[in-house]
Amino acid sequence: MSTPPPADVALPSALAELAEDFLALPAAQRLEMLVEMGASVEDVPERYTSDLSTMERVVECQSPVYVAVEVEDQSPHTVTLHVVAPQEAPTTRGFAGVLSEGLAGCTAEQVLALPHDLPTRLGLHDLVSPLRTAGMASMQGRVQRQVLERLEALGVAPAREHPTSDGGTDAGTDAGAERA
Repeated sequence: MSTPPPADVALPSALAELAEDFLALPAAQRLEMLVEMGASVEDVPERYTSDLSTMERVVECQSPVYVAVEVEDQSPHTVTLHVVAPQEAPTTRGFAGVLSEGLAGCTAEQVLALPHDLPTRLGLHDLVSPLRTAGMASMQGRVQRQVLERLEALGVAPAREHPTSDGGTDAGTDAGAERA
């Protein structure tokens, strides 16, 4: 795997449809849609809720948000995303809903190819604070890193790059955490 995907990388179809829906709306309605997306966040299996330490906390989010991914052992390595985000954090929960719905049924390759400008592609960068945008990017970064780690555990992951001298990072690090 080389550098992060460029801004012109196509989104998986469900995520592309969501981005189209968001961008078709005026700004205020985009924010409403984001909040409504929070309702689509499904409850996570008991094995996660009974012990949140089995999930990874997204510390860059102002609210306590936890993510965990499962990757099928067999190719095409379909990814299942689990997110715990509080009802009291509607924009954060909304972004969790966007990821949950937009990545449903995606392969590990599709998840790893997600561009790092997803909040911008949804037209959210001007609607939420930079801190919230960084939290959203961090949530996405955690998901991508966990997918890469699961693939590595299966022995099928692409090789990670090494950090660059100009401060860039390899594909396996959490790019969102560096932006927070």
